[in-house]
Amino acid sequence: MLDLRWIRENIKTLEQALKNRQMPDAEISVKEFVEVDKKRRALIQKVESLRAERNRLNKEIGQLKRNGMIGPQIDELIRRNKSILEEMATYEADLKKLEEWIHDWLLRIPNIPHPSVPIGVDEQDNIEVRRWGTPRTFSFQVRDHEDLGTLHRILDLKRASKIAGSRFPLFLNEGALLIFGLIRFMLDLHIKQHGYTQIHVPFLVNENTMTGTGQLPKFKDDLYYIERDDLYLIPTAEVPVTNLFREEILPESDLPLKFVCYSPCFRREAGTYGLESKGLIRQHQFDKVELVQITKPDDSYDALEELTSHAEKVLQLLEIPYRVIALCTGDLGFSAAKTYDIEAWLPSQERWLEVSSCSNFETFQTRRMRLKYRPGNKGKSAYPHSLNGSGLAVGRTFVVLIENFQEADGSIVIPHALRPYVDGLKKLDIMKKNT
Repeated sequence: MLDLRWIRENIKTLEQALKNRQMPDAEISVKEFVEVDKKRRALIQKVESLRAERNRLNKEIGQLKRNGMIGPQIDELIRRNKSILEEMATYEADLKKLEEWIHDWLLRIPNIPHPSVPIGVDEQDNIEVRRWGTPRTFSFQVRDHEDLGTLHRILDLKRASKIAGSRFPLFLNEGALLIFGLIRFMLDLHIKQHGYTQIHVPFLVNENTMTGTGQLPKFKDDLYYIERDDLYLIPTAEVPVTNLFREEILPESDLPLKFVCYSPCFRREAGTYGLESKGLIRQHQFDKVELVQITKPDDSYDALEELTSHAEKVLQLLEIPYRVIALCTGDLGFSAAKTYDIEAWLPSQERWLEVSSCSNFETFQTRRMRLKYRPGNKGKSAYPHSLNGSGLAVGRTFVVLIENFQEADGSIVIPHALRPYVDGLKKLDIMKKNT
């Protein structure tokens, strides 16, 4: 959520930011906000003026009563006082409606892109920041992860569909071993080397929690909602983890906060077709290891670089080529001020596949959550900055791992860094399975 005072003082900046984000005026009308806010402030002045008059009348009536004055003069003052109360009630009811409109409008306004974010229309205008590793050249016909999964009997999407429907995963045998090995490998790396605190959170959250991180109200149709309990399945661990300190004031000495959390994630992913929906690439349920930081404002952009490097380290240790992309304004997420996507090489499609998105939200989420800290642990409180990133998306990491490490006979080599987490397994050998 943006600061209301900042919006009033920077209308032109907001309008340009929305244009850069490719936000149509029909969806978010700044002009309408200006008109409503003007009416709201005019009503506030009327209510305050009437309240001041009522206070004056109460004093005058009280003084007349103390002096023993009765009769038409005091009766007229009492009638005027009652009339003011009725007038104030009408104005206050109108004021409440305008304030509710403004609050709803604020919840639907996206964050302002950081000045360093490239201006662009869509993903074609994103900028590559760096690469690591070189995509492997194969001397044989590359199999995709679905074929490899079926060949090794480690992935069964048909039975998953029978159980739950399309776009749900089912890992078998060494497939399940690989998934949980990747999770533990990522958690250990971020805890032991990167200094994050591991937590385990509820996978169901309430409306306030979803609103705090920006999923509600804008993305309600993308969420799984349990009406009977008025709870939502989390789309990412970012939601419960970032909300841990909602409506609290933290001492400055507590910052930065750094959390790592594994969770399953649930998303409707409506309207996705083609290569993006093939196999495990875009699922309704998937696993992710999430990194979250809460920092002082002056430290947050250094923290974004650090957090992104932490996610990159996973791919480096797994020896999977990747690139880092700075998202342009038109491709930036609703809550983010700046985002880096990390994309790993996907051999079967000869393209880069996003496995992590690392973002700085500045005060956008903490303002919605009313999460503050007290600089110097005394004096006026302020909003800290929140950041998060995937460290990594587990299913997609599984995809790029088995595709990049496949051999001509269909075998899959296990990267050295992962072997301690999969019972020392060095290779998924198709020859052994067929004997």
